[in-house]
Amino acid sequence: MSDSAKQAALDYHALPIPGKISVELTTPAETQNDLALAYSPGVAEPCRAIHASPEDAYTYTGKGNMVAVISNGTAVLGLGDIGALASKPGRDGKALLFKRFAGINAIDVEVETRDVDEFVDTVARIACSFGGINLEDIKAPECFEIERQLIERCDIPVFHDDQHGTAIVTAAGLVNALEIQGKRLEDVRIVCLGAGAAAIAGMRLLVGMGARRENIFMLDRRGVISVGRDGVNQYKAEFANDTTLCSLA
Repeated sequence: MSDSAKQAALDYHALPIPGKISVELTTPAETQNDLALAYSPGVAEPCRAIHASPEDAYTYTGKGNMVAVISNGTAVLGLGDIGALASKPGRDGKALLFKRFAGINAIDVEVETRDVDEFVDTVARIACSFGGINLEDIKAPECFEIERQLIERCDIPVFHDDQHGTAIVTAAGLVNALEIQGKRLEDVRIVCLGAGAAAIAGMRLLVGMGARRENIFMLDRRGVISVGRDGVNQYKAEFANDTTLCSLA
């Protein structure tokens, strides 16, 4: 980016108020009676109702329209492992997109740990506050295990944007391209440049749609992921191709 574009980006995030999201009230809070209903003593009634029937949280609170956008900052937007705090602008940027395009309230949550179990435990313990969890910018392969464990432990939807959001967009783009070219998904050779969370999830989706695994050539920074190659984790190994090809060229 040019210096002026960089400054424009910084100004956008700083002015007129720091950050890109805020909290607004949905009910009146003008009179003594309003406040008595909003907090003590009136708030006791929905508390009792939810205690008796947990599903009532969706009736009496904003839980059903509140998404937590969560990261530990280990794989941020092409910047890499810059840490949880530095990832915060990306998280509230996603909250902005939820609100602008879907009317969904979202709040960013940054978790200061690179340990899978600590991360999962932290998120699982706060999950009841939200209607859904959007994981983002967590490096592979840890992100696969984090998502798996959270889906098992949480009773709300858990979505890893880097995997599934990118996979959906990639699949849609490829379907359109094949239609223009008059080709079939099961016949084409697919070269996947990258072997992180987005790449693996994208190729999994394409296989589910009919692509042949033997036609997929996935590359990481060391070249084509092939059968017998060293340094291939269990997730990359799903797409290890029995080939003598070793480079992008």
